[in-house]
Amino acid sequence: MIRLTWTDPVTGTLGYLVVHLLVSGLATGGTRMRAGCTMAEVEDLARGMAAKTAVFDLPVGGAKGGIDIDPKDPRAFDVLTRFCEAMRPWLDGYWVTAEDLGVPQHLIDAAFARIGLGQSYHAAISRSADPEATMNRVRAGLDAPVEGGLLGDVIGGYGVAQACLAAAQTWSWSLPGTTVAIQGIGTMGGAAAFYLYEAGMRVVAVADAAGTLYHPGGLDIPALLDLRDEFGEIDRTRVPSDVQRLPRDAVIATAADILIPAAISYAITPDNSFDVAAKVVVEAANTATTPEAEAMLTARGIPVLPDFVANAGAAAWAWWLLLGYVDEVPETSFLRLRTEMTAKVGMLLERWIVDGTPPRHTGWAWAAARRAALASDPHGAGPVVIP
Repeated sequence: MIRLTWTDPVTGTLGYLVVHLLVSGLATGGTRMRAGCTMAEVEDLARGMAAKTAVFDLPVGGAKGGIDIDPKDPRAFDVLTRFCEAMRPWLDGYWVTAEDLGVPQHLIDAAFARIGLGQSYHAAISRSADPEATMNRVRAGLDAPVEGGLLGDVIGGYGVAQACLAAAQTWSWSLPGTTVAIQGIGTMGGAAAFYLYEAGMRVVAVADAAGTLYHPGGLDIPALLDLRDEFGEIDRTRVPSDVQRLPRDAVIATAADILIPAAISYAITPDNSFDVAAKVVVEAANTATTPEAEAMLTARGIPVLPDFVANAGAAAWAWWLLLGYVDEVPETSFLRLRTEMTAKVGMLLERWIVDGTPPRHTGWAWAAARRAALASDPHGAGPVVIP
């Protein structure tokens, strides 16, 4: 729908907003910060968000924001705040944003508070029948304490874990015998690792910016998570001596049943796709696999569970929370997400097993069918009713 480029008047940093599609006058999608972020990347992400909302039958379209700056840069928060101020016409009425790579939820909320919009779901909350009650419900849900952190921080990774568990169920793998390698141990990857560990799978490798940690018998995930800093990097001085230190990219080639790219976009490329030793790739990062690399994996019999299904839990849950389908009780949220993710992944892999249809193709077909249904129903894309 639109592509917008912004230049920070103070630092010259570039920022981007892409709105792929409005549904009911709204679009949703996070805002990321990373050095090297491009318009093409944000376009891909916005397209993926539109697919997520369609596949999970959410009454909203897809958008994405991106800023070309290292989140560790001391100027990053001020740049983020100025970006939000510049995007205010969209954020005030049409674009519901949230955390993404390099931007935790508390940071985007702090930027919104600074510019007077309260919270990053503002565009939806302001439309509700009772904005104050909706705001209270959203904050209670985001801040609900659960094992492993706060519900709003872990729900996306919990959804990724459920996608992995559904894959194991499809192939009748025993959980203790199933091994996992995870690239990225931040908010999404860390939560996925935690819930897979809790379920009984062996997480044998995790990678952060400093390298890959590997143990064939399985890593003590809760202990490693406690060693992370604010950027999701593990303090190597406190890692047990029996854990192997390998190069950062070694995680891609780890001998494991499941590979979870949970860090950067375009992590799996034609250059490293033949290194992948997993039986299935589950995308926790957005656009983690390039189309060419996915085609190469498909030819080798390795399915890729696409991001717009596998990592859609956070986006779907946010809208369930806004719409009042779930509340601050974590068990309600976990049950709904587990049920929906298990069913969707099961159907994706059924098509893969029966006729070799790549999961992404099946997912795109679902999204296209949903958009066609909205187009044919004059009332299907009416106003979103938020209690």
